[in-house]
Amino acid sequence: MRVYLGSDHAGFELKVHLANHLAKQGYEVVDVGPHAYDADDDYPAFCLHTGDRVVRDAGSLGVVIGGSGNGEQIAANKVAGVRAALAWNIDTGQLAREHNDANVVAIGARQHTLDEATAIVEAFLATPFSGNPRHARRIAQVATYEESHQLPELPA
Repeated sequence: MRVYLGSDHAGFELKVHLANHLAKQGYEVVDVGPHAYDADDDYPAFCLHTGDRVVRDAGSLGVVIGGSGNGEQIAANKVAGVRAALAWNIDTGQLAREHNDANVVAIGARQHTLDEATAIVEAFLATPFSGNPRHARRIAQVATYEESHQLPELPA
């Protein structure tokens, strides 16, 4: 499986660690950047490009990393077709895939040790979407809005 990684300066060390670790685990890793530490860089370009590559590469997944992961998740979610989830433990990483068919996980590098963050990413990458009809229905509702920008009817 191809895994795209993007970060900012706050996530740079974790991104480099994950690129090496995941490659050793057999993943095809694509480092979207940054490729050198720059304390003044901004996350949006790296996260937007990571999300875009995931959407254009069926079957791939992405990881966006910053200090908290919040801004990185927001940026990645601006790319049509991205379902980015902020994961803060193994359970949320697994549920993002299992229930939401998330294709990008956001991680806060300043919130976890390298080992904790690695375990969250590994859980995300290893967990398949459940295919449960209620989850698929909900994902389809969001996708319909994303395409049409028409709000759905509220249930009575």
